[in-house]
Amino acid sequence: MAKISSDLEETIWNLKRQLLDIIDSATSAELTLFEQFGETNDTIPLLDELKNVSDRASPWFSRLSNFQLRIAEVQPTISADMLNLVYQSVERLQVEIPAMERSIQEVKNEWNLP
Repeated sequence: MAKISSDLEETIWNLKRQLLDIIDSATSAELTLFEQFGETNDTIPLLDELKNVSDRASPWFSRLSNFQLRIAEVQPTISADMLNLVYQSVERLQVEIPAMERSIQEVKNEWNLP
């Protein structure tokens, strides 16, 4: 396995955990909103928004997992291009994750969901 810094490795694991939490939270909020208020003109846009958040997070999780697999398969070192792609993805996710979390929290606050 090619070696990457332990900081980068831990960052990837943390981002994956955050993405799983986002997917879980968005899906849970979507179900709760639907069960409590149904599918109405007021809830449909929010149900769609929660689904979109989950749909945005899922491919990122897969991408990070694929990076981990490719890094494990690369010998003896990771290419500069791949490493650059990993860093770009990490940087972008560090901006996108808070936005996804805010979207979920706004819906929860607006509808007093747990």
